[in-house]
Amino acid sequence: MSIAPKLMEEDNQNRKTLEERNKMGDLDRMRHSCAHVMATAILRLWPDAQFAAGPPVENGFYYDVDLKHRISPEDFPKIEEEMKKEIKANHTFERIEVTREQALADAKTGRLGGLTERPDNPSAFKIGNLEDIPEGETITYFKNGDFVDLCAGPHVMRTGNIGAYKLTSVASAYYKGDEKNPQLQRIYGTAFKNKTELQAYFTMVEEARKRDHRKIGQEMGLFAIDTDFVGPGLPLWLPRGAAIVEELERLAKETEFAAGYVRVKTPHIAKERMYLTSGHLPKLYADSMFPPMELSESGGAEGTPERYYLKAMNCPHHHRVFAAEPHSYRDLPLRFAEYGTNYRYEQSGELFGLMRVRSLNMNDAHIYCTAEQFAEEFNAVNELYLKYFKIFGLEKYVMRFSTHDPARLGEKYVNEPELWLQTENMVRDVLKNSGIHYIEVPNEAAFYGPKIDVQVWSAIGREFTIATNQVDFAVPKKFGLVYRDRDNVDKTPLCIHRAPLGTHERFIGFLIEHYAGNFPLWLAPDQVQVLTVGDEPSLVQYARGIVADLRAGMVRCQGDFGSDKINGKILRAEQAKVHTMLVVGPRDMEAGNVSVRLHGMGNVGAKPHAEVVADILAAIRERRS
Repeated sequence: MSIAPKLMEEDNQNRKTLEERNKMGDLDRMRHSCAHVMATAILRLWPDAQFAAGPPVENGFYYDVDLKHRISPEDFPKIEEEMKKEIKANHTFERIEVTREQALADAKTGRLGGLTERPDNPSAFKIGNLEDIPEGETITYFKNGDFVDLCAGPHVMRTGNIGAYKLTSVASAYYKGDEKNPQLQRIYGTAFKNKTELQAYFTMVEEARKRDHRKIGQEMGLFAIDTDFVGPGLPLWLPRGAAIVEELERLAKETEFAAGYVRVKTPHIAKERMYLTSGHLPKLYADSMFPPMELSESGGAEGTPERYYLKAMNCPHHHRVFAAEPHSYRDLPLRFAEYGTNYRYEQSGELFGLMRVRSLNMNDAHIYCTAEQFAEEFNAVNELYLKYFKIFGLEKYVMRFSTHDPARLGEKYVNEPELWLQTENMVRDVLKNSGIHYIEVPNEAAFYGPKIDVQVWSAIGREFTIATNQVDFAVPKKFGLVYRDRDNVDKTPLCIHRAPLGTHERFIGFLIEHYAGNFPLWLAPDQVQVLTVGDEPSLVQYARGIVADLRAGMVRCQGDFGSDKINGKILRAEQAKVHTMLVVGPRDMEAGNVSVRLHGMGNVGAKPHAEVVADILAAIRERRS
């Protein structure tokens, strides 16, 4: 079985620190060890193999290898057979400390990443890897049997501690992720404690393949990516996909209106000054923004050019909305909401269906509040997430609370040490008091304040980051935002950035895979189809009346009134994933009934057509799952 690897950019990880390695869990240790066993097996088959990095990654491990032979999935069984021998031998993973000089000498003889010395085949990639080890850090090898490699570990005790394993795929990768370096073969595999867990993983992978949002999206006609005329990463929403977009936006608007939000609209471009003031330019966000446009404000050839950028984020625009009018403490909290279109220049290799795009429509809002109001507002946002989880049937979730690294103030984070501690404590207190499940992650905050990433798991157990909730104590001050407090003194508000539904693109991609395209009635692109048993004029007229009743209630309803056999009509509707089919024949017409069929469930019985219409309208209005 061959499994497509994760995006190469995600796998080209920076070198782990010793602290990160010490925190490696049992499963990652086993997978790291399995990578060394795989390298041992490859060397027994192809002694000229030269290895670079071999870390554990999400759901498995890989090793980068330079080899004249092009490894293919057809080679996997014989590699796995050699791995089996090494595991059966139960060799100890021996840790050996060496000097930098010794490691360099062993690399030159080809001993590192090899079974023996290979004077005519030096370990060139290990020489490069040595350069990445900071001065003063202990240099170690790990040895299992005859295989020795430059490695900081950790590993399991013995090769026999490795459970069930399987090689999964092969891809190309540049050494150290740099396209200027040699291109290597990247061999992927996975390992689990036992065969039961391994088989469960492959069952999940196969189900994920069936649910791939790109595959289902094409089959259902939800979206298209036209690289020839529109461009990569710029999805076009087709009518059925646009229906889902509209439903999500309606949900957000209704929910936000009830929570006291007001809606704003902002342009798709802004002057360079906007992003210089916010701090996104010149360095922090420049790589993620499209190149600027230079325009002459006077319209003449002699005019001074003005730089404009496509909007990559809504927050600076909302700050200017706040600044457009004076505010007092009586106006706060002030909650600005917008489904704003943003443009981000993701690298072409990072683009992935709807999950990584260059044009994204974000369920964004910014809450301006006082420090005293913060806890209530931040908790209300978290409660909003919980409401959405219930609507979409998301039972497993966690809030990742990301904090700053004091050592990187002024570099990665705004240099306001007291405000960092204050706002992080505020967020931590809200999470503890609300009882929401969260984990704390250091050194992953936004540059302007602590944040929460909302992690959810789909119906088949795949993890996604779907939304964020961020605190901003820095940027409002940069824009000079103030409100007049009770003592008639100007103060800077705190700002909460939140996007519970993330972007249309990523969230719909997630929902496609979560539901496998079988959306609940309120969200389904094709909600109802009325099918006639025959095409008698009176029967068609009766069926058209049902369609009209439903469409009057804004239900996405169509009719299939042709002379085809009813089984063929039902099959087409099932293939199109129409949620509800209303079958009408002569007897139904005489009784004023319809026979109701639900996608994937079959016939659920005949009912009076007025009752069915009323129930459909109620189910959509209540967003029943």
